[in-house]
Amino acid sequence: MTEHETTPETKHETTPETKHESQYKIVDPATNTLVRRYPTSDDAAVDRAVSAAADEFAEWRRRPVKERADLVLAVSREFEARREELAAIITREMGKTTREALGEVDLSAAIFAYYAEHGPDFAADQRLDIRGGGDVVVRSEPLGALLGVMPWNYPYYQVARFVAPNLVLGNTVVLKHAPSCPESAQAIEDMMRAAGLPAGAYVNVYATNEQVARVIADPRVQGVSLTGSERAGRAVGEIAGRHLKKYVLELGGSDPFVVLPDADLEAAVGAAVEGRMGNAGQACTASKRFIVVDSVYDRFLEAFTDAVRALTVGDPTDDGVSFGPLSSEEAARTVIAQVDDAVERGATAVTGGRRPAREGAFVEPTVLTGVTPGMRAYREEIFGPVAVVHRVPDTAAAVRLANDTPYGLGSVVFGRDIAAAKAVADALDVGMVSINGPSGTQEDLPFGGVKLSGVGRELGAYGMAEFVNRKVIRVRGEAGGADQVG
Repeated sequence: MTEHETTPETKHETTPETKHESQYKIVDPATNTLVRRYPTSDDAAVDRAVSAAADEFAEWRRRPVKERADLVLAVSREFEARREELAAIITREMGKTTREALGEVDLSAAIFAYYAEHGPDFAADQRLDIRGGGDVVVRSEPLGALLGVMPWNYPYYQVARFVAPNLVLGNTVVLKHAPSCPESAQAIEDMMRAAGLPAGAYVNVYATNEQVARVIADPRVQGVSLTGSERAGRAVGEIAGRHLKKYVLELGGSDPFVVLPDADLEAAVGAAVEGRMGNAGQACTASKRFIVVDSVYDRFLEAFTDAVRALTVGDPTDDGVSFGPLSSEEAARTVIAQVDDAVERGATAVTGGRRPAREGAFVEPTVLTGVTPGMRAYREEIFGPVAVVHRVPDTAAAVRLANDTPYGLGSVVFGRDIAAAKAVADALDVGMVSINGPSGTQEDLPFGGVKLSGVGRELGAYGMAEFVNRKVIRVRGEAGGADQVG
């Protein structure tokens, strides 16, 4: 398998490294300068990581769930204690503004704390009242050692939402992070150790794609979770399916933002800017296609374009900027190529559409109109600060256009008539809908999509319901002939 087939970096198609230099490195995207290289794990190190996780599982699963939860709570406190240090790491690795980096650290701490508090209840036995009587319990048991393959756009949050529920449940984790996030990957493992988790409960590896394929196939590993590109998801899902392993895939999105005729336009514009431009537009659930009914289109476009023009791009450590660079020079070139393709085929860049005249992987905040089928911007996910605004004649046309995508992750609907907005929400082929507010994530809100946006759910109680054995234990009474468990 190639670099582009397995790594979540393929959301932005990174250039493969030569086999003589490590793919794990920090390149500060604000200056395009190499900060540090990290050695790739050799085969023996990867095998030791899998062995450690598999061996520890036997002991970790036997610990009382409250004890596991207390250790997960200690991880949350490590995030809180190292807040500024952790934020600085991901700003350096992938260009996130300090403000947003601190917010991500806080959200990650909240996720670990949430599962520490609620995980034991989620894992509790469930009693069933069945026909024929008897005492029936459904017991939630862990599966074993799991592999996580994580992306760079939210280096802590993506790990937290996979790891926290599974550690409380009793699974152990081998974690392969994105090649551009080696320092945050190490920081997470360091916090696990500092919190008191045994070494095998969570193991970081700087693995290659070929090693990842072997780990998925390894009989000591019972499941894999990947957040990344559609191509990566297909490759991981194919290997996991061939070896009958459970998998969860959180992939791309081209989320619609539907503006109905009675929408509060001021609120809609504010949510549109927040939903599209946060994290420099590098979020799977970012609103990417703004579908506006004709009667309010001109007013929405004018106000939205003015708001986008007011955004500032610059040094991500500067509190005054709206967002910093994209994650890499290659990511910036990819976004500009998508914009250029649309403009060359007849679309209009109402604002932006260029690279600022400065060093670094920066892209101007951009609004495109007149995007039609055949343009890359119509079908592809644009992972950067580019908003595509569509005019449609009515609500029915808005729903048709919203669903005209291979993706189905999140969505937004704005309209004062809540019943009408809910009817649109019901008609959208997506995993999540936000009415009258931007898409967002929080620890107790289920997260996931349909179609090419992935398989499975994370966060909330659902995040603890994926890598689990629902074991049914039935004690029969005299009517069954004998007391037994079977």
